[in-house]
Amino acid sequence: MILTLTLNPSLDRTIEIAALDRGAVIRAAAARLDPGGKGVNVSRALLANAVASRAVVPFGGDEGRQLVRLLAAEGLDMVTVPVAGPTRSNVTLAEPDGTITKINEPGTALSAGELDTIADAVLDAAHDASNGADWVVASGSLPPQVPADVYARLCRRFAGAGIHVAVDTSGPALASALGAAPALVKPNLEELSGATGMPIRRLGDVVEAAGKLRAAGARAVLASLGADGAVLVEDQGIWYGEAPVTGPRSSVGAGDAMLAGFLAGGGHGPRALARALAWGAAAVRLPGSRMPGPADIGAAGIDAAAVTVGPPDPSRLLTTSSAGTHLTQHSG
Repeated sequence: MILTLTLNPSLDRTIEIAALDRGAVIRAAAARLDPGGKGVNVSRALLANAVASRAVVPFGGDEGRQLVRLLAAEGLDMVTVPVAGPTRSNVTLAEPDGTITKINEPGTALSAGELDTIADAVLDAAHDASNGADWVVASGSLPPQVPADVYARLCRRFAGAGIHVAVDTSGPALASALGAAPALVKPNLEELSGATGMPIRRLGDVVEAAGKLRAAGARAVLASLGADGAVLVEDQGIWYGEAPVTGPRSSVGAGDAMLAGFLAGGGHGPRALARALAWGAAAVRLPGSRMPGPADIGAAGIDAAAVTVGPPDPSRLLTTSSAGTHLTQHSG
């Protein structure tokens, strides 16, 4: 069983447009509304591939009730925790060439009591799972006024109960979580650069930066690099992988699908990395934040056998690179 925790879930409205023209009236080609939040997306991807998962979801207000209805309609196994503030709404503008413009609301604060109740719900869900919980995924941005060390505190609490913890966040929340020795962190390129202060232009830079996160406490690092694939650095070795993507539609949630695939593949080693890349590549071909199932992966011609995984070439240039500034934006 894989548990997920999303402290700042959302309703995600994706609008497909021909082109973004500031100040103009733009007519949408299509629109869809999906439940959102990084942990929520991980559970949705696992559900789509018949992998046991349970999502812990705080919710509030009309938006929160709608979020819960959407998740229930998908058949998601979840534990809902009522909170005082309303759930946020996000808007994504998707252009035909794959360009994504996101507008994310900040969300509303969670009290110390609400945070304790949410943590208790995770541990209760872990104990109620028929085969126990192997992993807890703690991911996404933090709501306003929530302390930056909350993931670190949750990591220590969950690890103390014998559960592996994967953290997917950014900025101060990621920096703080490293000291709690999470079993896995999954930064993207900008988050990796922001956490280390390094400019990242080559695969060798990715490996070096991942090593710094491990030196700070993370036991394994899965660095997602967008179109450049992903790098996995752990005790057993270092691997680089990539997967072909044709006809990209939306990258929203692709990193979450990647993390779900990695954990579904066992949570370590090159086979898990191959599955992660297959799931992430299939997600990019789907509209909005829809998560891929086996049919989507097969229809895209992408499966674990088609993914290239091997030792990274340190000199290989990335198609996109980071400037090495300390970034403070939050995931999700």
